[in-house]
Amino acid sequence: MYILKTQKEFDAAHFLKGYDGKCSNIHGHRWKVVAEVGSETLQSEGNTRGMVVDFSELKNDLKAMVDCFDHKLIIETGSLKESTMAALMDEAFAIIELPMRPTAENFAKYFYDELKKLGYMVVSMTVYETPKNCATYREMF
Repeated sequence: MYILKTQKEFDAAHFLKGYDGKCSNIHGHRWKVVAEVGSETLQSEGNTRGMVVDFSELKNDLKAMVDCFDHKLIIETGSLKESTMAALMDEAFAIIELPMRPTAENFAKYFYDELKKLGYMVVSMTVYETPKNCATYREMF
C-alpha cells in the first residue's frame, strides 16, 4: 500500500468538564493534526499519474478542516452555563461547540471522518495535544 502523510497545526483552547485535574480549567494547546491517506494503486492517467492523490489537494483539504478551529475556544455542547456562554458571546469570543468532549482521541476520530467524507482512503489520523502526547484513530480495512 502507498501511504501519504501530511500535517497541519492550529492553536486553540479547551477544557474538560467533569475532569478531576488541571484540564478542567480553560487552557490552550498547539494542536498538530497528522493525516495518512493511502491506496493500493497509483493514478494511471492525467495530471496525477504516478500519485495516490495530489499532495496540494490533500494539504489544502486538511488545512481547511483545521483552520476553522484556529484561535477558538472549543467546548463540548452543554458544558457551560447559559449565562457564561452569553457573557462570552457578548464579548465576541470565537467559540466552537462540538457534540463531543474536546480530547485528542475524539479529535482524531472527528478529523478522520471529515477527511473520509471528502473521498480519501484515510489510513490513520493522529492528533497531538502536546509535542509528546498524541492519539491516533484508524479503522480496520
